[in-house]
Amino acid sequence: MSVNGANPLRDAQDRRLPRIAGPSGLVIFGVTGDLSRKKLMPAVYDLANRGLLPPGFSLIGFARREWQDEDFAQEVHDAVKQHARTPFREEVWQQLVQGCRFVQGDFDDDEAFETLKSTIEELDKAQGTGGNFAFYLSVPPKFFPKVVAQLKKHGLADQKEGSWRRAVIEKPFGHDLTSAQELNQLVHDVFPPNEVFRIDHYLGKETVQNILALRFANTMFEPIWNRSYVDHVQITMAEDIGIGGRAGYYDGIGAARDVIQNHLLQLLALTAMEEPGSFHPKALVAEKLKVLTAVELPEDLGKHTVRGQYSAAWQGGEKVVGYLEEDGIDPKSKTDTYAAIRLEINNRRWAGVPFYLRTGKRLGRRVTEIAVVFKRAPYLPFESGATEELGQNALVIRVQPDEGVTVRFGSKVPGTSMEVRDVTMDFAYGESFTESSPEAYERLILDVLLGDANLFPRHQEVELSWNILDPIEEYWDTHGKPAQYPSGTWGPVEADEMLARDGRSWRRP
Repeated sequence: MSVNGANPLRDAQDRRLPRIAGPSGLVIFGVTGDLSRKKLMPAVYDLANRGLLPPGFSLIGFARREWQDEDFAQEVHDAVKQHARTPFREEVWQQLVQGCRFVQGDFDDDEAFETLKSTIEELDKAQGTGGNFAFYLSVPPKFFPKVVAQLKKHGLADQKEGSWRRAVIEKPFGHDLTSAQELNQLVHDVFPPNEVFRIDHYLGKETVQNILALRFANTMFEPIWNRSYVDHVQITMAEDIGIGGRAGYYDGIGAARDVIQNHLLQLLALTAMEEPGSFHPKALVAEKLKVLTAVELPEDLGKHTVRGQYSAAWQGGEKVVGYLEEDGIDPKSKTDTYAAIRLEINNRRWAGVPFYLRTGKRLGRRVTEIAVVFKRAPYLPFESGATEELGQNALVIRVQPDEGVTVRFGSKVPGTSMEVRDVTMDFAYGESFTESSPEAYERLILDVLLGDANLFPRHQEVELSWNILDPIEEYWDTHGKPAQYPSGTWGPVEADEMLARDGRSWRRP
């Protein structure tokens, strides 16, 4: 082995072997929460099972529970058995459990952070983690400043020669531009910007990467990916569930802050950006920033933005309550559970093409998709009745649940008369590839340990996204209240009217 842990016999261009993380460990704050149990711990096990973690990998949980190391190991074991995507193998588990430790304490408990420090030092010796640790803040956003300050105070964030310390932060990154800037400042005071990983799990999804492959590895799409051919773009993220037990987090945040500010604006940036010089993180970020900088809000926010709240109705065969009747929600709450906005991008490629973004809870079904809808053919040499059934060509990228791409175009109906109607060509990942896509968190945790920042939004992107959303939120605060829509439908009629004014309609996903 060479000094820096790299294999001298391996060519960096060789794609046959997956990249494996070097000596390292992961500390999860808030390890007793849902995210940790359902996503993070199973993802760590799946990575170990796929052989992508180093032999001495260590996992430290930090929480208030009065647990011993073995209680924590049992908790990880149960979470893995229930939620892991790969089969449970005893030998993989035995190797993983040797590096599992638990530290009990509150976030303002200095003694607990000293224990954490000595636990890390002990694991460096016992497991050979090389001093490389990532701190995953799976905690409510209000605790971010506290935890980061404690890491600094106890020297846990110190970047020592030859090793790294990284911070991983879950969204939301602030609740407006000012709070996002304060948070960025605070975190960058403790960790260098290139060692801060902001998790947007949407960017870890295979299909999001496929947007880049679809556009830049093929010749057939890019020539028509512009204002000359594209009529408009619709980006939808719909959920069929309500807020569940998240009233405390969700009320006051709402759908636009929860989803549009991060997921949907990131999808917009990837759909609209120019081709980067390479897939190096800096080159990708540079192109995404150009798009976000060029985004223009509609002049009349009343006409081109809509917010809604789900109301009681029958959904999926059961009677569900409206948002205002949910436990812990103020009956006068103006928090949006549905948001739709129209944006434009002022650059040469997209000038005049509207991008419609919508998200909501308790909608018709769970789906996330990007639909690029093309202009109608400039001239149709058919008899007037022949094309009545013909809509607009569209390319639809499905991000979840059944990942793939659909192309909609016109075809002649079999028979003696000339009649043209819409047909679709469908590509589904599950049918074309034998390997299943890794879970988003698997990919993101591995990238954190490898130090690969490709799939993580940088602080400039976060701030530009708030710049776009803040004026809309300010307008909503002072104008009326959310429109009501029955659970199980596709949102308020006001959203349909918003598109009808432009002579368009929402796609039914």
